[in-house]
Amino acid sequence: MTVSDQSSPRLATLLSSASVEISSRGHQIAELRDHFAAGIDVTITFLPGDHYRHNVETATALRRAGYNPVLHIAAREMASRDALDDFLARARGEADVTRIVLIAGDVAAARGPFKSTLDVCASGSIEAHGITAVSVAGHPEGHPFLELPDALNGLKAWRDWGRRTGARVDVVTQFCFESAPILQWIAEMDRAGIDLPVIVGLAGPATPATLTKFALRCGIGNSMRALRAQIGRFGRLLTDTGPDDVVRGLRCAPPAATAPIVGFHLFPFGGLRKAGGWLRTYDRGPLAFERAAMSSAGLQNP
Repeated sequence: MTVSDQSSPRLATLLSSASVEISSRGHQIAELRDHFAAGIDVTITFLPGDHYRHNVETATALRRAGYNPVLHIAAREMASRDALDDFLARARGEADVTRIVLIAGDVAAARGPFKSTLDVCASGSIEAHGITAVSVAGHPEGHPFLELPDALNGLKAWRDWGRRTGARVDVVTQFCFESAPILQWIAEMDRAGIDLPVIVGLAGPATPATLTKFALRCGIGNSMRALRAQIGRFGRLLTDTGPDDVVRGLRCAPPAATAPIVGFHLFPFGGLRKAGGWLRTYDRGPLAFERAAMSSAGLQNP
């Protein structure tokens, strides 16, 4: 049976409307318009040193350009409860933001009262400001500071909060270089009784050196071997590597194993142009996607 015979049309449809992320630094909206259709979710990262008011300005510009802005909120970057409330009020009032991505943040010490995402959850600010959807992070290859039972307990707490407040809670995964860790992690969630929807994070096309840099920064573990195998198999030191193998593995998995997947999110490590081009190739159909993947690997003439 071929990959196409086993593929899931549902996953293909979800991938065609994948979300993507940009930074509030620089001017990426014009490039975004060139490579991604209006109407999709576009997340705005919250990097150390960002000011939330500038991020809200970026969200407002995205809304005007026809995209659905989704703001990252870094808990440890919030200097006070008042700052969090102001951030959320401006996000709703100026950019009509209804979904946020809540992360702990990349700083070791909290600038204010929020040491974790669950501290923000407990504050009551999210529901008070009319945010109806919250995405939290999932780590299929483990978290450097959390054991799996603790990570699962955190997701259970978010599941329970969503049930109490009526807000939609989903999990956006960290990227991997193969599908097995994602499928195993989904199975762990199922065994723990965590029925949260899953949005699979994909590393957009980039050189292996770039992907390795981000992988080391993000704590990617065992699936690094898949990236190294691709380099060794095809000599692709300078050739962009996309998430082809990950998508192919998910498409080949039994439908029950991928049932919680409700979307995909692209991390455009190689830039928006390359990420959008990869997505358009996939959207032309499985055959075009397979041919493009084989061509980029040097397995057939373009």
